[in-house]
Amino acid sequence: MLDKRLKKIAELVSGEGIAVDVGTDHAYLAAELVKSGKCSRVIASDVKEGPLEAARNTVEKYGVQDKVELVLSDGLQNVDLNGVTDIVIAGMGGETIAAIIGDTTSDKPDNVRLILQPMTKAELLRKKLYELQYEITEEYAVEDKDKIYVIIVAEKSADMAQLTENDALYGFFDVNDEAAKKLRSREAERLAKISSSLESAGDKNGAQHYSALSYKMKNGTDIVSIADIYSFLDSVYPFDLQEKWDNSGLLVENFNMDCGRVLLTLDITNKAVNEAFEKGAELIISHHPVIFDPRKRITRDDPVFRLIERGIAAICMHTNLDIAQGGTNGVILRKLDEKLGIVGTPEPFEELGGGNNLGWIIELKEEIYAKELAEVCKEIFGCEIVRFTKKAEKIRRIAFCSGSGGSDLGTAVEKRCDAYITGDVKHDVWIDANNQHIALLDCGHFHTENLVLWELRRVLEEKFPQLDVEIAETSVDPCEYV
Repeated sequence: MLDKRLKKIAELVSGEGIAVDVGTDHAYLAAELVKSGKCSRVIASDVKEGPLEAARNTVEKYGVQDKVELVLSDGLQNVDLNGVTDIVIAGMGGETIAAIIGDTTSDKPDNVRLILQPMTKAELLRKKLYELQYEITEEYAVEDKDKIYVIIVAEKSADMAQLTENDALYGFFDVNDEAAKKLRSREAERLAKISSSLESAGDKNGAQHYSALSYKMKNGTDIVSIADIYSFLDSVYPFDLQEKWDNSGLLVENFNMDCGRVLLTLDITNKAVNEAFEKGAELIISHHPVIFDPRKRITRDDPVFRLIERGIAAICMHTNLDIAQGGTNGVILRKLDEKLGIVGTPEPFEELGGGNNLGWIIELKEEIYAKELAEVCKEIFGCEIVRFTKKAEKIRRIAFCSGSGGSDLGTAVEKRCDAYITGDVKHDVWIDANNQHIALLDCGHFHTENLVLWELRRVLEEKFPQLDVEIAETSVDPCEYV
């Protein structure tokens, strides 16, 4: 009566109490669980009357109608979960299964065992389970003809844990599961194809990321020395480029000085430390230094305290990342060129000596109005608001500097720029910009810098594809707007 997929699911049902089969369709699983003696009672639910009628025919055919309760229900909404020990949700998309489990109207017992078989997007379901504080305790790949089905067993957990994108894709199969090896091989091929498509579309960051995911799908992750990571970053974004007042470098060590997971963030906040801990990251790489001013006291709410307490290292790359070729300002340069097109060779904006500079000056192929430039910046930086000065004349020559560069407006004026893009602009600078007839655009400190994280991930994954490199979900604008 059951195919290989449903046989495995039936095998995984504990039989310790009532089992629920959500989206039962023909109720084959429910009938088998009762007939085999594994369950004395099963609740079979479906969202539509048609499948329930088919289920009714099945349970009557096998004479188990007194032990299988048929319920019309959207997910678990109308299902009485008293005495339920196993919930089976099979044959649906991962998104749908995740939505059913996360439905707050369903008060699920803490000791319930989830047996889930997503037809698509298993990675989304895995990630959502951990967000809902479930732990995946078992996972199987079942091959039937040319298809391989994923079956996940999850139970409620008191531990706070999150999955990285790679964790969610890789799954929790037994190392000797041959079907799982074949499944991962297919997944690696799919990710490699996505990488090739992104490469053809000109998305270098996305292409490298999917290439690294494909590598890890085939080979798994591996440990890298933090000293090796630091040395590599120093070769790309030399730490000796940093300004004298800055404090970039390896600011916090961890216990073993190696790592397999890295979290990238603009700022090392308490939320970022918590995310790193819950995702099992042994190293955080940030733009802004977690230690800047001298400290006379470290409190429990200080991110430095939490880093040390949880054994997480911190490498901070501030002005050296802004100054280095291909760093923060280099990313902005590339984005503006992609959106607007530039002519000639970019000129240094704030010259620091020794051939180093902060920011660039560019000439556009075609002139543009200030409002149009503001719209482009809003798209590039992903900010909700761009503040800008009114300027009737069209713009061609543009200076830009990431972060808080309002004090350098005078340099943009001296170098005959039509517009200046930066963040954190003070009131008096706006007045000066209007007096000097230059278009000034404030795209925010956070937004003009946060976009470098995708470039950092690309650079790290190209060198260390075995590392699990994650951009922090908590690296978000610290402000809200109304």
